[in-house]
Amino acid sequence: MILPLWAQAQQQADSTFYKKPDAIKAVWLGVICPGAGQIYNKSYWKLPIVYGAFMGCGYAISWTQNRYSNYRTAYLDLYNDIQAGTVTEDPAKSYIAVLPNGYDLQRVGGASTWVKTLENQHQTFRRYRDYSILAVVVVYALSLIDAYVDAQLFDYDISPDLSLNIEPQIYYDYQHQQSAELKLAIQF
Repeated sequence: MILPLWAQAQQQADSTFYKKPDAIKAVWLGVICPGAGQIYNKSYWKLPIVYGAFMGCGYAISWTQNRYSNYRTAYLDLYNDIQAGTVTEDPAKSYIAVLPNGYDLQRVGGASTWVKTLENQHQTFRRYRDYSILAVVVVYALSLIDAYVDAQLFDYDISPDLSLNIEPQIYYDYQHQQSAELKLAIQF
């Protein structure tokens, strides 16, 4: 079909203005720099979500790593002091520094109970740190999946015009016999 010159110009302008992004390119840009796939797809509003998730995971890794290191050092120091028989209430000792405020070794059940508690705490925070690292991987994968899906659905029509058409239709079966039926077509 031949279009008038003004319609051709409008069609060309629309195709350059609404150029559909390449989904594979969006994913590769997201691989190189997280959030670049969202920028390529012109989904700028998603950037604070992506970078906020990464910053939250980074904070969780930092906080849990710090707690893990403190409890591990306290556990090793107390374990070595128990083995050597030199357990003291010196506030400079790492296992005394991690005690809750107002507590001493006797109040928490003694050195043998406190060493078990410290071991449980350092294992718990190691697990939490590992979960935080896994969360970074999940956030990274979700940002890549979002970039891909957003590029694929760039020109998806989300208009509220949903229509239902019901119309009679004549049907011929394999023996060429006629039958009547209703055809139901949902257009979206």
